[in-house]
Amino acid sequence: MTPYAATVGHQRFAFADLKQVLARASPLRSGDQLAGLAAGSAQERVAARAVLADLPLTRFLDEPIVPYEADEVTRLILDGHDAAAFAPVSHLTVGEFREWLLAYQTDAARLAALAPGLTPEMVAAVTKLMRNQDLVLVASKCRVTTRFRGTIGLPGRFSVRLQPNHPTDDPAGIAASVVDGLLYGCGDAVIGVNPATDSVASMEALVRQLADLIERFEIPTQSCVLAHVTTALNQ
Repeated sequence: MTPYAATVGHQRFAFADLKQVLARASPLRSGDQLAGLAAGSAQERVAARAVLADLPLTRFLDEPIVPYEADEVTRLILDGHDAAAFAPVSHLTVGEFREWLLAYQTDAARLAALAPGLTPEMVAAVTKLMRNQDLVLVASKCRVTTRFRGTIGLPGRFSVRLQPNHPTDDPAGIAASVVDGLLYGCGDAVIGVNPATDSVASMEALVRQLADLIERFEIPTQSCVLAHVTTALNQ
């Protein structure tokens, strides 16, 4: 009998393993549906979240989502796990961890101290139980300040990404969108393009165009052309 099961209304839902619980607990996304990972109904999603909320955080150390023997990244995460940093929350379930994160006494210092004790799967699990407002509240407790051409992350400041995508990656169309966004005060975080094609030549042209624009007008921002990794490696 599977330990991962919950009843919603008059229907009982069972999940094969921890991986399936996480997949079914995710908000509805078309990509998950296409991959066959999404919950089949809102009731199944609620059931998966109920199961997830009652799971001890230590389960993610005992039952890796990707087998330890088969994956170098998993080995790196588990071998580098800081048990002392994890100790303050090691007795909590995922649902209790959510409440811990939202508590007033959980501040930036506590979050920074806890970080080495968390695994990516623990973080992913708790976010599946949180509303957007919860995520914003917890994120507001973190202090991550970065400096390059500008400074991002200072208290009371809000930075915006400008994403001037174009259906055919036309440089002129992207340039027009960049200018339009800058006039609205957007783009101080990054000017980032998601190319519509996997063309190496197109990616190179966009990288050069954005770099030239930023340098010529001394715009205090940075750029990113987020092509597929194989395209970027060939660039």
